[in-house]
Amino acid sequence: MTFSIQTSRLTLIPLTNQHLQVWHQLGRKDLEKTLDLQPNRWEMELFYEQETQQALRDYWIPQTSKFPLDYYWYTNWEIILSATSCSVGGIGFAGLPDDQGSTEIGYALDQKYRGQGIATEAVKALSEWAFQDAGLQIIRAETPVDNAASKRVLEKNRFQKTGEKTLALENPMQVFTWERLRY
Repeated sequence: MTFSIQTSRLTLIPLTNQHLQVWHQLGRKDLEKTLDLQPNRWEMELFYEQETQQALRDYWIPQTSKFPLDYYWYTNWEIILSATSCSVGGIGFAGLPDDQGSTEIGYALDQKYRGQGIATEAVKALSEWAFQDAGLQIIRAETPVDNAASKRVLEKNRFQKTGEKTLALENPMQVFTWERLRY
């Protein structure tokens, strides 16, 4: 049985290295079959699609291979809508808490399911799970300055805006930085 987190409407499932390999080599349809989910083709902006593919290839697969016992800190967690048994997005951390007791959370949601409180519920559930680790003191996040919905998700989850910076991407992006303290 795969480890998961349940909320009133959602199941969050952390993908193992084997799950990630299926996704990378065979595609999301085969991953959905492996997880016994109903098919749902995610509709996301190109930036999030590219970011997800890069994370899959360059971070999730190598890190879950390197840290098999702590894989859930280094992977994508599928956000499953329980009522339909389909994946509507992903959420995850940038690894175990560092020396300062912090990690970063990120998430992306299928456009068809936005505006329903799903991301807020997923961030709440995963943050509560993570804060059970005594070493975690701060969860950080970044949101594009023009993404008002993501800003609301973080505010509803007691994140405080800490600043603004430019991400050095192919197309530089202005983001707000956020933190949620353990207490």
